[in-house]
Amino acid sequence: MIARRTVLSLAAAALVTAALASPAAALVTTLFTQVAFDAAKAAGKPVLVEVTAPWCPTCKAQKPILSDLRAMPKFKDLVIFEVDFDSQKEVLRGLNVQKQSTLVVFKGNKEVGRSTGDTKKESIEALLAKSVGASM
Repeated sequence: MIARRTVLSLAAAALVTAALASPAAALVTTLFTQVAFDAAKAAGKPVLVEVTAPWCPTCKAQKPILSDLRAMPKFKDLVIFEVDFDSQKEVLRGLNVQKQSTLVVFKGNKEVGRSTGDTKKESIEALLAKSVGASM
């Protein structure tokens, strides 16, 4: 079992590394793994961690907003990780997240902002801008 986890973690890290080199990286949401998350932060990339649940109406409302924002040139380098609220409890503890529909942004290794339950495009855009250093 440990070997399988190691192989899966290494594969996820390789996918993230390939995505970081790709110009379309901002359009890809990757399922969170600690190895991939650490690799993206170590690469100095802006990172969004999106905590979501399939049953959450607020999460569903955030999806099209995040999709629109990802298409903006200023967010082209943003690496997005999705955390499943129901099945990734260890990740939630590590990020100190207690509710679904939480968005956490990092600039390199530093957390620079977070919000929970926000469905306003302007404020989500301002949150993401903190990770890329873009001004509003």
